[in-house]
Amino acid sequence: MVGVTSKSWAIALEGLGGHPVEVETHVASGLPKFVLIGLPDASLGEAKDRIRAALNSVGAKLPPERVTTNMSPASLRKHGSGFDVAIAASILGATGVIDRAACARNAHIGEVSLTGSVRPVPGVLPAVLAARNNGFDAVLVPAASEAEARLVTGIRIVPIASIYDLAVHYGAESTLLNAPSEQPVPMPASEAQSASRRAAPDLRDVLGQEDAVRALMVAAAGGHHMYLVGPPGSGKTMLAERLPGILPDLDARRAIEVAALRSLRGLAIPDQLSLRPPFQAPHHTASAVALIGGGSGAIAPGALSLAAHGVLFLDEAPEFPRHVLDSLRQPLESGEITIHRARQSATFPAQAQLILAANPCPCGNAGAADLDCECTPQTRRRYLSRLSGPLLDRVDVQLHVEKVGIAAIKMQADGAVGSIDTTHAAAVVGEARARTRHRLADSGIDSNAEVTGAMLRSQALRPEPGAADILDEALVRGQISMRGYARVQRVAWTIADLAGRRRPNASHVAEALYYRVRDPQKGA
Repeated sequence: MVGVTSKSWAIALEGLGGHPVEVETHVASGLPKFVLIGLPDASLGEAKDRIRAALNSVGAKLPPERVTTNMSPASLRKHGSGFDVAIAASILGATGVIDRAACARNAHIGEVSLTGSVRPVPGVLPAVLAARNNGFDAVLVPAASEAEARLVTGIRIVPIASIYDLAVHYGAESTLLNAPSEQPVPMPASEAQSASRRAAPDLRDVLGQEDAVRALMVAAAGGHHMYLVGPPGSGKTMLAERLPGILPDLDARRAIEVAALRSLRGLAIPDQLSLRPPFQAPHHTASAVALIGGGSGAIAPGALSLAAHGVLFLDEAPEFPRHVLDSLRQPLESGEITIHRARQSATFPAQAQLILAANPCPCGNAGAADLDCECTPQTRRRYLSRLSGPLLDRVDVQLHVEKVGIAAIKMQADGAVGSIDTTHAAAVVGEARARTRHRLADSGIDSNAEVTGAMLRSQALRPEPGAADILDEALVRGQISMRGYARVQRVAWTIADLAGRRRPNASHVAEALYYRVRDPQKGA
């Protein structure tokens, strides 16, 4: 007997991209056996038993013959249970239950249960993107992931709740199959939707920190990294948590990218595409893999990538292992992180705005006028030296945050609010960003933090005559390096954009230099 062959398609994810995987099933005479080949991992290898039980549940048993399913290209390692539906479709085509030609045109995503229902898997959104980009007519996805899949336009989405739905969609006689007895369990409200209903923290809650609020707006307007040092209770975390609220909305491309990264990690995604920048605040016990991504199986994005186009906040930064912090240096510079393994590699975006917060010493009281510090000078230096020079050299805005005085506390008790709220600050930052985009329209970048050194040396991006004299003196005195010189210029342009000026003047350069060369440990 020659045998019958049928094929369907699945998507193998690699980073945010995906590769089409041809799933071929051959049914021929021989001893009854189900063989799955094509470099599957352990969880995918177990698909044989899941699919056998699922087909039995809907009345489409495996034939008493030799069934061989191959996933091509065989050299590409396949991870996870998201190939189950494609394998089931290929088998149903080979056994004549469904139209073989129909399932060969579409991509399939999902895991099957023993009762024949189709369950959601991580990475539905990037898989649907990959299916669209590879020219598929339609993609069949778990019904529970329909809203996530429909965030992608340009491809037909077919939700299926069970193998029965899959077979009927491809023309099977419904009377010859068993309809699922269990009803789909309604999905609970996602954490993303719950979070969107909660009130975002407002900048007006910050009292007595006018300098810090000003520095926060400068960082937001230019996309600059920020380093805050101050005693416990001075408001460092409060300031960092309010930064996403004053950042501009994401465009559709970046919003889809943020949602796709969350999908890869199996995190909740709102039914409507969120345009708000993400915020990630990993604990200081996080490993390098948790921060930049990786893993022993499928390569997953870390907190840095989950914060892409948003904010990565590292509270108690000196408590992080130094090698973990230094792993951020290259991704922050290049805007992406490529993770290599023996058989595969994956690239994720890393264009996040880094906010570091630290106490001035282990006890936190150094520099406080009303508190005694128990740490020796050597202990203080050793504590803050956990933040390496090359890492801090990439941070443009560095500020000492003073402890709030009793007057501000009494004002808060009386119901007072800060001098600026999030809505007003976001409007000011948005106007500054618009000026930046207009000036840099021909360069393809939209923030001052991305401006290259060559661009800064051009005639179009020079400050007002004499404005850079103070910067030249700082370079001669060795207060800043050549890299620092360029970074001060970028911040000066941001300050000029906030002020509505066409070019930075001497006061803008002086403020930018103040953020750069000031010793944040001493506040002076």
